[in-house]
Amino acid sequence: MVAQIDPFHAIAISREAHALESAGRSILHMEFGQPSTGAPADAIAEAHRVLDSEAMGYWESDALKARIARLYADRHGVAVEPEQVLLTCGASPGLVLALTSLFRPGARVATARPGYVAYRNTLKSLYLEPVEVACGPAERYQISADALAGLDPAPDGLILASPANPTGTIIPPEELARIAAVCAARGIRIVSDEIYHGLSFGEPAHSMLEFAPDAIVVNSFSKYFSMAGWRLGWIVVPPGLIDVARARMGNLFLTPPVLAQRAGLVAFDCAGELEGHVESYRRNRALLLDALPAMGLARIAPPDGAFYIYADIGHLTNDSLSFCRRLLHDTGVATAPGVDFDPVDGHRFIRFSFAVSTDRVEDAIARMVPWFAMQGSRAPGA
Repeated sequence: MVAQIDPFHAIAISREAHALESAGRSILHMEFGQPSTGAPADAIAEAHRVLDSEAMGYWESDALKARIARLYADRHGVAVEPEQVLLTCGASPGLVLALTSLFRPGARVATARPGYVAYRNTLKSLYLEPVEVACGPAERYQISADALAGLDPAPDGLILASPANPTGTIIPPEELARIAAVCAARGIRIVSDEIYHGLSFGEPAHSMLEFAPDAIVVNSFSKYFSMAGWRLGWIVVPPGLIDVARARMGNLFLTPPVLAQRAGLVAFDCAGELEGHVESYRRNRALLLDALPAMGLARIAPPDGAFYIYADIGHLTNDSLSFCRRLLHDTGVATAPGVDFDPVDGHRFIRFSFAVSTDRVEDAIARMVPWFAMQGSRAPGA
């Protein structure tokens, strides 16, 4: 029997947005979490050099794996050997590698709800059972050690994200330590999605490896490094799983693109340019946080990192998908419906991505303010 998974509704919204754009409409894309900036200039220059000088093929960069290992020592004080780093074709294959390396079909894996849509659907595709734990404002929309301790029976695994998608919330280090302790005591294996590391607006995010050395970490060049289209990521696996994970990587995905690996290594030396992007996101975040309450959207998750704001629109609708479509057609602003991230309560939430340029955020606000002002007279669900 083929696993049944739900569609990714934001992709459908994006298709509609691009169709409108092709027809001549002015569209502001805030539906996806992808930077509007390109790869760092020096990384692009390296890619041009490689295109002109190398035939390329199936290959893994030992230098890049060593540089990634050094990142954990420099940023988190954690010793990671280069052999523990597996280069992947982005974070999505990395998640598949992590899950298939740890769990057999039928295993139960806990995730926060709301959470990234692909966690639930990837688990289902691999014949694993998602155990979605409701997380609301009291928990800052994040899973907690107490919630994990209360699950009966204990799940086999946990997918954790800090900063999280769709909320941008960060789990404090003391709570990460408590989560690690509960997981160790109950035999719960951890997959930590750290794709938004580097994108924090207060205290930096901590790696789960600081508290659970046997966790598998998933990361990517797509977000902080602004290289989504290059399809390059990595996972960090504990020593005992290196051979298991490498066998899956080799058979399922071979190697990531050589061009991306060459450019990715150079991107590590482009901190000034990359931190400039973070400052742009910081400005965009501030603009939206100032504007949303005036639009009647006062109940939001605290966006500590990433580049998202998850807002409660329950006073306006009980159908976030139709709401996003109407917002798109009326204003040209594309957003993501909350039902992608929470199939139970997401009908009353919407996600804004502020990974676009600041002038586009300002334009989006100018379009949305009068539109939201008109929505108060409409009944929820309209």
